[in-house]
Amino acid sequence: MNAKSWLSTCDSSAVILIRLAVGFAVFFPEGLQKLLFPELLGPGRFAAIGLPWPEFLGTFVGVVETVCGLMITLGLATRLAAIPLIIIMVVAIISTKIPILLGHDWWIFHVGKFGRYGFWSMQHEARADITMLLGATFLLVVGAGQHSFDAWFTRARPRSPPPVAPS
Repeated sequence: MNAKSWLSTCDSSAVILIRLAVGFAVFFPEGLQKLLFPELLGPGRFAAIGLPWPEFLGTFVGVVETVCGLMITLGLATRLAAIPLIIIMVVAIISTKIPILLGHDWWIFHVGKFGRYGFWSMQHEARADITMLLGATFLLVVGAGQHSFDAWFTRARPRSPPPVAPS
């Protein structure tokens, strides 16, 4: 697949709303918070969940969410930026929501303290994760929309007419 196909996008201007929700409202600030508050949201939280290498993964995920969230907000290489965010959301659901569904630790992942467990509790806790997974998947499929750097880079530029040879 060439660079132009990765940057291609649909013509809808409404896609900017999804980009703002996914990139600006969620991933960019969440990534920054993982870096600014490492014990609460970065490596400290990753250790509490049971993720391996929490120091590395907490920082890595914070950087990826910040950079990819900004790229999606700007509509810059949106399809490529969506891929790591989709992976992050799948891991988040597996590592934090499956234990809630089961009501106990699962595999290497630890369940948090909740007032209730099971399907409805998991669904409640996973609503933002599922929404971001679907939003990032949408952007992977349709691209950034017409108000984006991707559209600007792939827009056909008018060519100057060839010089006319004197007769």
